[in-house]
Amino acid sequence: MIDRNSRPDRELADTLKSSKVPAIARAAAVMRLLGKSETPLGVQVIARELGLVPSTCLYVLRALAEEELVAFDPDTKRYSLEAGVLTLARQWLRRSQFADLAQPVIDRLCRTFDVTMLGVQIFGLDHMVVVALSQSGQNFQLSAQIGSRFPALISATGRCIAAFGGYSESELEPPFRALRWDEPPAFEQWMAEVVEARTKGFAVDDGNYIAGATVVSAPVWKAPGKPSHALVATVIGGGSRRERLGELSEALVEGAQTLTLQLGGDRSG
Repeated sequence: MIDRNSRPDRELADTLKSSKVPAIARAAAVMRLLGKSETPLGVQVIARELGLVPSTCLYVLRALAEEELVAFDPDTKRYSLEAGVLTLARQWLRRSQFADLAQPVIDRLCRTFDVTMLGVQIFGLDHMVVVALSQSGQNFQLSAQIGSRFPALISATGRCIAAFGGYSESELEPPFRALRWDEPPAFEQWMAEVVEARTKGFAVDDGNYIAGATVVSAPVWKAPGKPSHALVATVIGGGSRRERLGELSEALVEGAQTLTLQLGGDRSG
C-alpha cells in the first residue's frame, strides 16, 4: 500500500486536540511526524505542522532528546528520531505473537504468488499499522514499511474491518467519506462489497485505492469479536498474477484461519 492518506498536519493535530493526556499526545505526535519525514525538521516546522506553540514544541523536543528518543543536530538546529526508538520497537516486536507467527506465512505467500504481503494490526475504526512485511521481486515496490499507518477503512482491509467489526452504516459512513482513493467507490457500492466480504471471508479492492493494483485482505482474530489483524496481498498489473487471484484469495484465507487458531482467536462474538 502507498500511504496516500497520510496528512501529518491534519491527522496528528486533530489527535492532539482530542487527547485527554496532552503531554503524551504531543510527544507521540512529534515522534510520528519525525518518523514520517525523510529529513530532519526544525522547531518552527514541527510546531506549525502540529499546531503547537513553538515554546511548547521545544520543551517536548528537549524532553524526548533527554530520553534518547530524538536527536538534535546543533549545526542545523534540526531534530530527527534517535536510536532509542529502535530499542522500544525491538522490544515490542519480540513480544508480538502475531508478527512472529505471520512472518513465515506471508513469506511463503510472497514467494508462491510473487506479490507483496503485509501483516497489519487493526485499531478499531481509527487506523491499521503494518507489523509484518514481505516484498515481492516485482519491479514496482510499494512504499509500506514496518510501522506504516493507514486509515482503518481504506482498501481491501477496510472492507474486512467493516464486514466483521459489527459497525452500523452510520458509524462507517463519516470515516469512509474522509478517505482518499485513486478511483473512489460510491459508498453504496463499497457497502455492497462489505456484505460480499462477510460472505466470502475476504475482501478485494480492484484498483480503487491504487490504480492498476488489486489488493486482497483476509481478517485474523486474536479474541472473539472484532478482527485484531489482517493479512494483505497486493497484486500489481495483470498477467499471470491476476490469473491466480482466486488461488491467492483461498491461500490468504487459509493462512488467516491458521493464524487465528494459533493465536487462540475466534471469529464469533
